[in-house]
Amino acid sequence: MLRAENIFFKVGNKVLLHETSVAFEKNRFHVIMGPNGAGKSTILKILAGGEKPSGGSVFFLGKEISQFSQTELARLRAVLSQHYNITFPISTNDMVMMGRYPYFKTVPSKTDKEICRMAIAVMEAENLLDRDYNTLSGGETQKIQMSRILAQIWETEKNDNKFLFLDEPVSHLDLKYQHQLLQVAKDMCKKNITVIAILHDINLSMSYADRILLMKRGEIKYEIKNQHEITTDIIKDVFDMDSKIFDPGNGHKPVVVF
Repeated sequence: MLRAENIFFKVGNKVLLHETSVAFEKNRFHVIMGPNGAGKSTILKILAGGEKPSGGSVFFLGKEISQFSQTELARLRAVLSQHYNITFPISTNDMVMMGRYPYFKTVPSKTDKEICRMAIAVMEAENLLDRDYNTLSGGETQKIQMSRILAQIWETEKNDNKFLFLDEPVSHLDLKYQHQLLQVAKDMCKKNITVIAILHDINLSMSYADRILLMKRGEIKYEIKNQHEITTDIIKDVFDMDSKIFDPGNGHKPVVVF
């Protein structure tokens, strides 16, 4: 589905990502966590095709990523980055429609417009329509950007093995919309979409992730496939923080307290 073989990345003599091989099961919500400088954004950019590794290869659907054209890649995966610097005036409507650019040359179709409408509705961003994008708050811009990337990989028929990459997607959102965005991403897994997200909140991660990769100093140190595998020793090793874990049982997820 999606796999990386022996990828690494360095700038000059500094290694940001040590040699790594990793695969991602389709239609699952994968979370990457770790302290600042652990290599999370680096590996996400390489997996999404936004950064070329210093060595090794990334494969989408059995095909090396460099063999896809930019249009093919744009139709296959969408990326929500941490920051967007927009220096020109643009409406929120047009920003969301940018997600459909890989699908038309000059004029969007009725289907393109309908997909944008559905993406905006899923993010409950209808109140932001017709606004000047540059006047939005940080949380509002995140909702519009999420609408844009949903529109990019949304199909009116059955989706076909697509990928959603999220780099710290909830950093500007209040509590309600953090859960809303992550639930939307989780629901995409039911539509033949694989999600790979960078998150900082371990309790949020355990609430939504099917699998958590914990990174430290450019390496994947732990793979967690069950929330009950998280231990205080692992948290201490990765984040250098003491913690306590409360497990309420009865099917509830454990809670980490610092």
